[in-house]
Amino acid sequence: MLTLFQSKFSKVILGVFAVLICFLVLVKTMHEYRKYTLAGSGTSATNTITVTGSEDVFVVPDLATFSYSVTELAKTVAEAQKIATDKANKAIAFLKQNGLADKDIQTTSYSISPQYDYVSGVCTQYGCPSGKQVLKGYEVSQSVTVKTKIDDAGKILAGIGQLGVTNLSGLQFTVDNEDMFIAKARKNAIDEAKTKAQVLAKDLGVSLVRVVNFSEGGDYPRPMYAKAMTMDSSVGMGGGTPEIAKGENKITSSVSITYEIR
Repeated sequence: MLTLFQSKFSKVILGVFAVLICFLVLVKTMHEYRKYTLAGSGTSATNTITVTGSEDVFVVPDLATFSYSVTELAKTVAEAQKIATDKANKAIAFLKQNGLADKDIQTTSYSISPQYDYVSGVCTQYGCPSGKQVLKGYEVSQSVTVKTKIDDAGKILAGIGQLGVTNLSGLQFTVDNEDMFIAKARKNAIDEAKTKAQVLAKDLGVSLVRVVNFSEGGDYPRPMYAKAMTMDSSVGMGGGTPEIAKGENKITSSVSITYEIR
């Protein structure tokens, strides 16, 4: 009886050891699998290759931005503010009448500063006395940035120029849904880098294991004008509506991918 009991007990012990060994093998296997499949897992890679990819996407812009200023000089601050405010309000009213929303009109600066004239002293046979600054008034200046549909830009520029604003400048073209085109350029750049990595790995006789590093750069957008546009004195003085050439915006994505190899 005792011998039979010892035999059964030995089989149980062996069975437990067998289960433990299987469990340890499974844990080790899972660890190795995670180490080689999870990018950025913290495990340092010793053998690597780095590839790059780049993609240009050309987009016809659909938005235009520009800026203008309202500047007035008067003897007192109150007088200068009143004249400037009246002119600024007329300009904003014109913009809204032409379909621009509040979010498309932004005041970027507002300043009040004294202005002086330098008056020289009357010279005599004994010399010329020092001159002095004489207050001539106060200047109120307000700068505004406007965003509009590019097809309406010429009409907006011509109309607002007739309202007595100054420094009408800074015309730039942008894309409303720019993130979508940036994502497209990035995906194509990544696909190009992946293809390079696969070809390089085949030529080297190695296998790609995982991505261990990724970086991205780019240039978006870069305006590429089909035709130069100038705003001269005829704009806003009955000189007609300026022609706005849209051209293209260039969106570039450049990526660098480092793979672990074995």
